[in-house]
Amino acid sequence: MELLDQYSLSWIIGLVVALSVTGVIAGLMAGLLGVGGGIVIVPVLYHLFTLLGIDESVKMHVAVGTSLATIIPTSLRSARAHANKGNLDSALLKSLAPSLLFGVLIGTLVSGLVSGQVLSLVFGVIGLLVAANMAISKEPAALADTLPRGMVRHSIGTGIGGFSTLMGIGGGTLSVPVLTRCQVPMHRAVGTAAAIGIFISVPGALGFLINGWGVPERPPFSLGYVNLIGFALIVPMTLWTAPIGARIAHAINARLLRQLFAVFLFITAVRMLYGVLV
Repeated sequence: MELLDQYSLSWIIGLVVALSVTGVIAGLMAGLLGVGGGIVIVPVLYHLFTLLGIDESVKMHVAVGTSLATIIPTSLRSARAHANKGNLDSALLKSLAPSLLFGVLIGTLVSGLVSGQVLSLVFGVIGLLVAANMAISKEPAALADTLPRGMVRHSIGTGIGGFSTLMGIGGGTLSVPVLTRCQVPMHRAVGTAAAIGIFISVPGALGFLINGWGVPERPPFSLGYVNLIGFALIVPMTLWTAPIGARIAHAINARLLRQLFAVFLFITAVRMLYGVLV
């Protein structure tokens, strides 16, 4: 079999195990900390692909593309659950949707033109900001009484859509802090962010699939920059372990957990930046 001529059976098994572990970690961390899976999946895949010797030229692209694909079913499930509880602001979502999609389009086009080092740079810089935000224990000050309208709102949506696509995340990591600082209640912000993930992950994953079509050196069973084994293994594991993480969260110190994850994200971001800049 041609595939096994290039990759040994033990290597394929290692890939399957690594991707399953990624799903377990992403689900547990999402349940424990309430963070989106992408902010966990991308750095874990990045490290695992490094250990497996995936080519540097495609490693970050496949990590981001696969992450976006796994966010589709989880964001659909999460958005529906929040909507049933009345925690999804449909009017706010509708006003952000065009700019979110425009941002995703920009992010997709840019991702097809830049190297994996640029994607690592984007993730590293924003990852440092997210880690700093998570490490701060006190409540941040409000920036406005409501989310600004007009061009400011469109700029916010475009930025969230564009940077989330380049990072391989669903948007909650960026949108929840913005919405809550504009006096949107936390539960409503989280519910709306879950729906924002749909607007980002579906076109974003499709864009990475197209951009990676026919590119050499990708891991086996990849459709464009979306690894099908990763999608098939990460999604069930994430859906299985997220409720477990949520139950564990009630029994341990949530603030300490967030600070520990901030350290993990900080180290990952620094490692990515080091690989790009040194």
